[in-house]
Amino acid sequence: MERRVDSNVEEKPSQAITVFVTTASEEEAATIGRAVVTQRLAACANVLTLKKSIFQWEGKICEEPECLMIVKSRLDLFEELSVTVKQLHSYTVPEIVAIPIVAGSPDYLNWIAENTRK
Repeated sequence: MERRVDSNVEEKPSQAITVFVTTASEEEAATIGRAVVTQRLAACANVLTLKKSIFQWEGKICEEPECLMIVKSRLDLFEELSVTVKQLHSYTVPEIVAIPIVAGSPDYLNWIAENTRK
């Protein structure tokens, strides 16, 4: 059976995502951010310094200063982005959580698509 494609249907770029990554320091976040943007796994990586994160680790409640990265990427690049983050990250279990961008400025979403790998 021959598969036909309607020539009036425009192919949509991959789903845009926001990825949250926490790090132990601003320097670590900058290193990871530069790597994923340079490799075009992300269009942008914002680094925010958090005053405190409260979490459980190895049966204890911990309170530590951390940084939060807000990374703009595409769903089809998530696995490779995740591998790169893990390779550069100091944590045994780093937070690498993707959230779909369900709506956004068309110009901004196109910018994400244009500034990540094809």
